[in-house]
Amino acid sequence: MEETILASIDKKLDAVLRLLASKSIEGKNKTEAIITLGALGLDANLISKIVDTTPGTVYARLAEAKKKGKKRVESNE
Repeated sequence: MEETILASIDKKLDAVLRLLASKSIEGKNKTEAIITLGALGLDANLISKIVDTTPGTVYARLAEAKKKGKKRVESNE
């Protein structure tokens, strides 16, 4: 009984999370959306479902963004 209730709550929370995440990326292209959702702390599997891509693409875009961020910091020093 408890497992059924917990599964129902988990499913509802997942739907709320996806809705809020979708709202936070409105008007952004896939790369911007991936970076935004990654910065919010969502994992690659969830991000891939939200932006309709593969987890591999998510990992690649996040790695590229991280690399670009490091280059900007180094150039400002």
